Amino acid sequence: MMTHLLVLVRHGESEWNKLNLFTGWKDPDLTEKGVEEAKRAGKLLKEAGHHFDIAYTSDLTRAQHTLRLILAGLGQSNLETIRDQRLNERDYGDLSGLNKDDARKRWGEDQVLIWRRSYDVPPPGGESLKDTAVRVLPYYEAEIWPKLKSGKKVIVAAHGNSLRALIMQLEGLSGEEIIKRELATGAPIVYELDDAGKVVSRRDLVA
Repeated sequence: MMTHLLVLVRHGESEWNKLNLFTGWKDPDLTEKGVEEAKRAGKLLKEAGHHFDIAYTSDLTRAQHTLRLILAGLGQSNLETIRDQRLNERDYGDLSGLNKDDARKRWGEDQVLIWRRSYDVPPPGGESLKDTAVRVLPYYEAEIWPKLKSGKKVIVAAHGNSLRALIMQLEGLSGEEIIKRELATGAPIVYELDDAGKVVSRRDLVA
């Protein structure tokens, strides 16, 4: 059986991750630690013998920077790369730029937890994970899956929630199951998919 290689990577630590801020569609770059995480991801992928035919990333700097560092580590800096805002992080709306502790003081711990960890309740002016899936999944089906099915090896560098939306579909998880899935920064997830797009194997590359 022919399988199709898809690698997903959450961006390395960003400046706002470090400051405990809701980031969403805001555009901070990587911290020094984030740069090292991205370089390590490239090293792990190289050691595992992976190379790619096409790359996808979001419209945000932290994901693009992560991808550039990974591809440099693989000796594939000139790889065709598609950037699209449909792979952007979930939009946190009015929470964007706020310290998470300050948000809890303003709206209450229970309410902020609902916004962060429910599948279909968006924060004010923002997106729920369900809303994020509404833009991510059609993009995957229309743009990324056809490349995979044609035999191309694909890497996607994006964000915790845009990747959660995709993982939910790939692994057949419910909304309740996917919101509990933590994705480490700069940690490649290697999938082999069958011709129907179902997961044959999953491997987390860790140092």
